[in-house]
Amino acid sequence: MRVSVVDVSKVHAVVDASAVFIGDMKQFQPTANIFAVQREIPTYYGNEGDLSPYLVFRSPIPIPSENNTVPAEITNDNGYIRVGAIQVLSVSTSSLYQVGSTDYIQCESRLKHIRQLLTGTRPLR
Repeated sequence: MRVSVVDVSKVHAVVDASAVFIGDMKQFQPTANIFAVQREIPTYYGNEGDLSPYLVFRSPIPIPSENNTVPAEITNDNGYIRVGAIQVLSVSTSSLYQVGSTDYIQCESRLKHIRQLLTGTRPLR
């Protein structure tokens, strides 16, 4: 096991089921289901937000096989990983920025974005 040493770490934004973690952890399993409707004329009908009609939210996520072993011999002459500075603009939508190690990660992000744009003559307001 190696020790991570970071002098400076700047993260500007963390959103939508994401995390910043300093240190080691056993597991990380964030989930983000996002349903976004963009309209040129903002209108909310009151019955929106049911995710069940959309296949993207119902389909099972394929999990890769764990039988992909790669024989390797690793020699760490130095017990430290040293970094001067890290700058991250954004950690978004079911993701992780970590300085350390994690035994198990399973992230899930599902997004349905609907854009309803006007065609023809624009209505008067």
